[in-house]
Amino acid sequence: MKGGTATQPITGLHTFSVRTERAPQFVDITDRIQELVEGTGVKQGIVTVFTRHTTAAIRINENEPLLLADMEEFLKRLAPKDLYYRHNDFGIRTHNMTEDECPNAHAHCQHLILGTSETIPVVERKLVLGKWQRIFLVELDRPREREVCVQIIGF
Repeated sequence: MKGGTATQPITGLHTFSVRTERAPQFVDITDRIQELVEGTGVKQGIVTVFTRHTTAAIRINENEPLLLADMEEFLKRLAPKDLYYRHNDFGIRTHNMTEDECPNAHAHCQHLILGTSETIPVVERKLVLGKWQRIFLVELDRPREREVCVQIIGF
């Protein structure tokens, strides 16, 4: 983190891990992001929350348990895990393979509609979110450690 004045911006990149338990799963990370903002001294600026995964997303939505269950079911219906996907056919797939490769094309397809990042304004050291808005890491693949990157820029 670099200190700033009225003419010199404060910038910083922070990362933290999130342990997921299932897929799909919406993990509320809003409080962790707010703590990072407060720790930087940024009064006015923007925060970009990003994940470096193609089977996990960052989204803003409401943290209401029934709605979260509805959204998880929606993702399952959108790209069901049990459909045939060429990406999961290890007999024909030859690219981007690892030793612990798992069939996860459904998670990549779900990711297409969700995305990798959100940008939130900061005013008076607070995230400018709506009354019900929360920031979520969305697990789409399987339980594991996920990395969240937070870029904070401001004055």
